[in-house]
Amino acid sequence: MPWQPLTTTDELDHIDAASARRPVLVFKHSTRCSISSTALHRLQRAWQAADGPVHLLDLLRHRALSDAIAVRYGVRHESPQVLVIRDGRCVYGASHLAITIADVRRQLTGPW
Repeated sequence: MPWQPLTTTDELDHIDAASARRPVLVFKHSTRCSISSTALHRLQRAWQAADGPVHLLDLLRHRALSDAIAVRYGVRHESPQVLVIRDGRCVYGASHLAITIADVRRQLTGPW
C-alpha cells in the first residue's frame, strides 16, 4: 500500500494542492487502538495501487497535527478516521468500523 507519512502542517498545503487534481485520502491511526488496527488492516487488504496514495497520520506521534487537521477541515478529531480531501475541503469522513473500502472508493472516484 502506498503509505505517505503525514508529519507536518506544511504537508497539508501539498494535500490541498494535490486534491485539486484528484481526491486525496488521509488515514488517522492510533497504534494503541485495536479498532484502529482493524480499520488499517481492512484498508490495506482491499487497497489497490490505482486507488492512489494514502496519507497516514500516526496520532501518538503527531496529535497536534490531528488537531490542526480538525480545525483546517472542520472535522471532529476521531481515531481511526479517514478523510477524503477534494479541492482543499473535507468532503467525506468516517471513523471506527464505519470505515469501508467501498465508501472510500466512491468518494475517490465520483461522480461528484
